[in-house]
Amino acid sequence: MHKVDLEQARECLSELIEETLAGGEVLITRDRQPLVRLVVAAPPRERKERHFGSAKGLVHIADDFDQPLEDFREYM
Repeated sequence: MHKVDLEQARECLSELIEETLAGGEVLITRDRQPLVRLVVAAPPRERKERHFGSAKGLVHIADDFDQPLEDFREYM
């Protein structure tokens, strides 16, 4: 892990980004205290192709779904 002071990081941010893209990690510090860790973001997950009706039969609604809740009977 490469440690860099905040002032140095401001001057060479593009180089630090290139370093992390190559697989490295950069720790940015202020007054020798860790402040920020620069790492590559996780690649986006691949989305599965959606198919109309693919969830058919997976969702079940109770027979009393639209009935008032017992807690609210006194307000009705």
